Order: sequence, then C-alpha cells, then structure tokens
Amino acid sequence: MHSQQRNLWCVLPMTMHSISDSVTDSETLPWTDLRRGNFTTLQLNLGRYCNLACTHCHVEAGPKRREMISAEVRAAIIDWIRTHRPAVVDCTGGAPELIPGFREIVVAARAAGSQVIDRCNIAVLDEPGQEDLATFLADQQVAVVASLPCYLASNVDQQRGKGTYDRSIAGLQTLNAVGYGRRADLPLYLVYNPGGPSLPPPQASLEDAYRERLKADWDIDFNALWCLANVAITRFRRFLVAKGQLEDYENLLRRSYNPATLDALMCRSTLSVDHTGRLFDCDFNLALGLDLSDHDRPRYLWDVTPNALADAPIATRSHCLACTAGCGSSCTGALAS
Repeated sequence: MHSQQRNLWCVLPMTMHSISDSVTDSETLPWTDLRRGNFTTLQLNLGRYCNLACTHCHVEAGPKRREMISAEVRAAIIDWIRTHRPAVVDCTGGAPELIPGFREIVVAARAAGSQVIDRCNIAVLDEPGQEDLATFLADQQVAVVASLPCYLASNVDQQRGKGTYDRSIAGLQTLNAVGYGRRADLPLYLVYNPGGPSLPPPQASLEDAYRERLKADWDIDFNALWCLANVAITRFRRFLVAKGQLEDYENLLRRSYNPATLDALMCRSTLSVDHTGRLFDCDFNLALGLDLSDHDRPRYLWDVTPNALADAPIATRSHCLACTAGCGSSCTGALAS
C-alpha cells in the first residue's frame, strides 16, 4: 500500500456555517420498519462543551457551548443505571471529561457492573485539572475511544485546530504509559472518518497503516481502529451544500446500501440520552432533535425501562444511509465485511 494512497484518506474539509441543517426524505429508504433489538448500551451525551471545535463534529461542540448535564439530571441517570444495570455506559459529548460530574457517573456505572466507554478527543488530557485523568480512567478500567482522524500532523490540525496533533500524540503516549493499548484490561481504540464525501476505506487495511506509522514515529500502541462514515448533518452537511456535493454524496450512500449491516446497527441496541435526559435512537438523531421512535413528544430516561423499549420502531431519515453504506458504520466501526 503506497503512502500516497494512505495520505488521501486523511484529506479534510473546511468548515461552513451558513446553510440549513435540515434533513428531508424525498425518496423511500431501502429498509422498512426498522425496530429495536436487545438493549445493551446507554450512551450519555453529557453536553456540548468541548475544548476543541472540530469540523466533523455532528453535535457542533466547542468551547463556547454551555449545554451541560445538571446535578439533578446526573443524579436521576445514576439512579437509572443502578436500577437497570446496562451492560455498557458510553460517555460522549462534547468533551465528557470536562463536564462536571463525569467522574461521578463513571464510578457509579462501574460499581453497578457496567463497562464504561470514554469517547475522548485525547487533547483533553493536557487541559488544566485533567493531569490525573489517564490514571483515573485506568483505575476504573474505562475503555478509551480516541478520535484521531489521521496519523499526519497537518491533516489533524486542519480538522481539529493548530497544535492538536502534537497534543493528541502526547495524550496517546500518556495513555500508553498507564497501560492503555498494552494491557488486556485497558483497551484503546482509535477512530477515523473520511475527510470528504467518500466512504471509509477497508478498516483492516487502514488499521495496518495507522499501526505502522504510529509505532514507527511515536512508539504508540492501540488495540484497533474503528472507521466511521460521515453523516450528512450539521457541519458536514453545510460543507457538502457549499461545495455542491450533497446530492452526489447521498446518491453514493444510497447506491452503496448494504442490507447485511441492518442487524448490527447501533440504534438497535443503544439508547442515546442528551444532557437533559431526553431520549433518542442514536447520537445523530440527538443532534437533529429527532425524538426516540419518532414519538410526538420528548421522552426522558427516567420514564422508560429497557423492557418497555423492546421491538419499538426506530426513527430513521436519509442521514441514516451513512450507517448502512458499504461495510456500514457505527460507534464501534465497520459492521460488515
């Protein structure tokens, strides 16, 4: 595999901010009556505040956002976790580690027997007050999912801000130093998404490229690379509209529909919760305000039980095609070979 080919996977779009983010369905979607399966994962979006403002962020997080989980909502969510004991509690944001109460949720979820995932931008590790974050995560045996859209500095800095690549490398080295990516009980996963209107390359091949370069250049180890397709909403949708590429990209997703991805879609087993406790079928629907099961009014975590959601319909729109195209895409990477 040539290095020139690898570098093309890391080309990134510029941010656009002036076009409507509305998602419509002018055509019939290729599936019918998509429904929930067995509940496994409670995904908590703790807020939109973040130390970065990445061009690909579908919730448009950033340093100026002030939406964060309150103490009251946090207590109600912890009570729900203690009662229902989900197999996985997946913490995201924004930068979840910078949201007050993040560590309290982690400790409570681990005490309830849940595996905890921290979706980490890595640069957060050198923020003031976070000097002990890596040690805390290791002590709690939290799985770290770290966004690293390329192994090249210029491309990472273009997408995530100047100097972010160096901070990310330092963060990965800090995680390695406490055992992440090197101990069986401390998994470290990296996340890639394409820079433009294309599908991700084969996950296994790109993982080999990441592993080779990060090890040779920085002595960094990780467990696996997860490839995610770009979902045409919010910032990325505005980029596509500005470039006149939205229709072509949505046509690519539609042509690439793979029915083998449907059984493993994250919305079938994941319950997404925003910082107010409001429920959604996935984090992309959360970003769009598309309520759980297309319900006519918002529902909240403390109003439901896992059993009550079994076989419930899933709210879908054209943006969902990104999860079913090619090898598929979910919060844990590709869905089909």
